[in-house]
Amino acid sequence: MATLRRRILWSLLGVLAITFAVLAWLLSHESACQPGVKPAPGVSSMKAVVRRCYGPPDVLAVEEIEKPVPTDGRVLVKMHAASINPADWHFVRGEPYLIRLDSGFGAPKNPRVGIDFAGTIEAVGKGVTRFKPGDEVFGGANGALAEYLTIAEDGNLAHKPANVSFEQAAAVNVAGLTALQTLRDRAAVKPGQKVLINGASGGVGTFAVQIAKHLGAEVTGVSSTRNLELVRSLGADHVIDYTREDFTQGSAKYDVVMDNVVNRGLLEIRRVMEPEGKLILIGGGGPDASPWYGAFKAPVKALFLSWFVDQDMAMFISHHSGEDLETLAALMAQGSVKPVIDRIYPLAETVEAMHYLETGRARGKVIVTMEPVLP
Repeated sequence: MATLRRRILWSLLGVLAITFAVLAWLLSHESACQPGVKPAPGVSSMKAVVRRCYGPPDVLAVEEIEKPVPTDGRVLVKMHAASINPADWHFVRGEPYLIRLDSGFGAPKNPRVGIDFAGTIEAVGKGVTRFKPGDEVFGGANGALAEYLTIAEDGNLAHKPANVSFEQAAAVNVAGLTALQTLRDRAAVKPGQKVLINGASGGVGTFAVQIAKHLGAEVTGVSSTRNLELVRSLGADHVIDYTREDFTQGSAKYDVVMDNVVNRGLLEIRRVMEPEGKLILIGGGGPDASPWYGAFKAPVKALFLSWFVDQDMAMFISHHSGEDLETLAALMAQGSVKPVIDRIYPLAETVEAMHYLETGRARGKVIVTMEPVLP
């Protein structure tokens, strides 16, 4: 009987090992890029950035694809500008591999790229009441790196403030929502609290400094030497040059640490946290990180460690919210928040824009415009 049980156990282990091996192959396998299909003659078309396979930014291409038409409850947006985020290169590369469970094995199921956008409503579908043709809007939807897109009127969409350019508005969706929801909702920042933002000069960081100040916090921003003045200009009360000083060795204690770069150990960061402080991890895991676990390593460690300490440690991922976009629009209209733009590229140079973003040196946001870029 014992021999039979051992055989059954070894058989189950063998099946499990084979299953994991097959899944690992499916996740890591990359199909060759396939050519796109041009729209049929007479069909309205537009230019869009696509990727027909996984890989570095060089797999991106500008193709002619069919122009969308707004169906019931949706609007058609003529794009003026889009911005790119680390999430975009994660999906272009298909890394960490686990995201391919949703995006597709071997090659992406949806070739479209981009999320953040700003533009003008060109047409509306039946039943739309919030927006009308001519409205200037911004928001987030799949396929933003294109001349047109459609989005539900109750989706991640808001009116653009008049005092904000299309390029600035295109910078807001992912980075602005992440900063707002992290600090206001997840960290519940209160007036007078001390907040440290690691990676204060990046896309999320520049919004976080301004929003933390709006919430009444005493803000410390960590960045490189060349970005210290930028961080100060955004309202930071204190700045730390990470090339000269390790913030985890300082004497100050923080109620909230928002880590946008995840380049310090959790135990190191605990030294500068209040006994019931909060550490919120945003991002981490660059192109050179393991394609198997990428940015998931630190959040898993934080989840495990949080069981044994009083501090709250966790990863945070923002969610779509048209209401929160309107909140950000109001903050921009009153001058409390101003998007920071590093570089602007034309649509035809999206590959170069994505390569630059992957260097991790961008100050604020990298923008792709559908308009000609003036010298």
